[in-house]
Amino acid sequence: MAKAEHGGRPAQALGGATAVGAVQARVRLARLGLWLIVAILAAREVAVVLSTPSGERLTDLETWVGPGGVLQVKGSLYDSTQFTGTPFGGLVLKPLTRAAEQALGWGWTFGTLLLVVALGLVAARALPQPVSRRTSLLAAPVAITLLMLSLPVRNTLYLGQTSVMPVLLVLLGCFALRGERAGGVLIGLAAALQPTLLLFTPLLLLTGRRRAALSTAATFAGSTVLAWAAMPHDSYTYWVHHLAGVGLGGRADDLGNQSLHGALLRLGLTGPLEIALLLLLGAAVAVLAVRRAVRYAHDGQLLLAVAITGCAAIVISPTAWQHQLLWVLLAVVGQVGRRASDRYVWPVAIVLVMTLPAKMMVPDKVLLQPLRADLVLLAALATAAVVPFLSRTSPYWQTPIPTRYADRVPARFRHIPFAPVLRRVISRPNLLFELLLIRVTYYAYAQIRLAAAGGTNSAGRVTAEEHGEEIRSVERALRIDIEYWANHAVVQVDSLRNFFDFYYESFHFGVPLAILAVLYWRRPVDYRWARSAIGFATVFALVGFWLYPLAPPRLMPGLGFIDTVHGPQDFSRPDYGTLTELTNQYAAMPSLHFGWSLWCGLVILVLAPRRWMKALGLLHPLFTVTAIVVTGNHWVLDAAGGALVVGAGFGMTYLLQGPRARVVASEAEKVSSGSRAPAKDRTPS
Repeated sequence: MAKAEHGGRPAQALGGATAVGAVQARVRLARLGLWLIVAILAAREVAVVLSTPSGERLTDLETWVGPGGVLQVKGSLYDSTQFTGTPFGGLVLKPLTRAAEQALGWGWTFGTLLLVVALGLVAARALPQPVSRRTSLLAAPVAITLLMLSLPVRNTLYLGQTSVMPVLLVLLGCFALRGERAGGVLIGLAAALQPTLLLFTPLLLLTGRRRAALSTAATFAGSTVLAWAAMPHDSYTYWVHHLAGVGLGGRADDLGNQSLHGALLRLGLTGPLEIALLLLLGAAVAVLAVRRAVRYAHDGQLLLAVAITGCAAIVISPTAWQHQLLWVLLAVVGQVGRRASDRYVWPVAIVLVMTLPAKMMVPDKVLLQPLRADLVLLAALATAAVVPFLSRTSPYWQTPIPTRYADRVPARFRHIPFAPVLRRVISRPNLLFELLLIRVTYYAYAQIRLAAAGGTNSAGRVTAEEHGEEIRSVERALRIDIEYWANHAVVQVDSLRNFFDFYYESFHFGVPLAILAVLYWRRPVDYRWARSAIGFATVFALVGFWLYPLAPPRLMPGLGFIDTVHGPQDFSRPDYGTLTELTNQYAAMPSLHFGWSLWCGLVILVLAPRRWMKALGLLHPLFTVTAIVVTGNHWVLDAAGGALVVGAGFGMTYLLQGPRARVVASEAEKVSSGSRAPAKDRTPS
């Protein structure tokens, strides 16, 4: 009682209440910030759509535009094959045929955004219980933000499609309405707009919602019959001639068709064999997906069950265009993995797949073309039939295996590490997440490096050549301008020329990736340390590319350098070297060829257990710096710049995370050298 405050409560309780209040204030601030992001994204989508010239926006709707800018449906809905909806969808849109084009553009865009907001709100309320108060407060703006950023929603807004409506109708039927019959009516209307959503009928039936299942089937049948009576020619065209939409919106084997049918056609299968395989695989996926969905629905994860069923509908659809793939994003609610550190991998992968183009996710290699062409389909297939989502009855649902951390290493400076939350994790990071991280980071690096050239204008070349003269002058003053002598000396010896050309072209990516792979498998703590260092070094190099575009010796006209790797160059082209399809020719300062090789050498020097391994590792940066100079691809000072950014990368890693975690072992051994039992390294080797 002596420590009680004047109000009568213990000081500890008052402090706890203050801490809780601070947490709540941060949550409210985060929520306000997320809603602000939603507003900005909505304004951006409206600006992009409405600023697009007429004829290029809402293209699926504007196929109906007649004289005077008014929608007029004359003839068949499917004359242009641009309209991909069902005849019932066309019947629903007919009241809009009297709307003026400009008013329709505004109304359609704002109406679609309102549907997206409603979809996000319903999805947030449908999260499997129990959820924390923080999650319940932040779920709605996060869901709407992800929807706004997703490719299906952006494609829907751009084309003027109705694909948000079926998803919203299903969620409303499952979560918003209490009566089974009313919910079944909404799901039946969704199936009338997207026929493969009839797959929800067995889900409703097997989860005990028989009235909803019957209502769904009856509503679908009634809507289809109504459309057939009102538009018999269009109904025959859609259901019979196009086999429920095949060929509408483009060729069925187009990359945009992310259904199983499109994937089989892209693999070269046609005719009866393709149809038989499609029916067999489609039936297997549908049965397996419904069984999984029923199991998760009984487990209390109805939203995940809806996502699984919707993904199965994508797989079995004759055509599933980008604006119809929103079901995959709902799979983000599934929990995968027993370890706490693995929980974010599945949602991050889904968000990346649904917000970034496939070319950003998968390298453009022949071996990976099937994955690149069918990435969203594979995500839908994995959701429907493969991914082992956790059950709410699993002991790992609430208490996953905790992450193990290495002991903190004492630093020489008081305020290091700057970010103590970035602790050294002992366990191996998730491979899928690492691959996604490396791929997306490299794509961003390549795009920024290209953009740093400033386009294909002659001004970029002039600036780069002026900087080349500056570097040449500095090297003359320092008496290190050896590029011309080294280049011509090597050209005269064919064996040396061939060796350094091969070394320049072959080891730039392979050696760093090999080192990362070995560290990932054998030394996970050191893998994270090394990965962070090379990441920071690359970011610093991008800043150098942007601020100081530099022509390498081989692109300096009149100096007589011989381009041993690329061959003779045509310097008469005014935009030569500023921008190519693969790389920015003027991204020479700093040299990442040397920088990455130096990173390899330093990592091997620090971590290799044998002296001969350390020496062998240092040969790589030595050969690399020789290769970049003698082939005319870099100045000597470029290598110095590469060394500088690598040093900065290791320095930034030290500042943020402190000393390397494995140093604990050596320091502990030194301290306990006089004891009977030496200290053991707590991190796995």
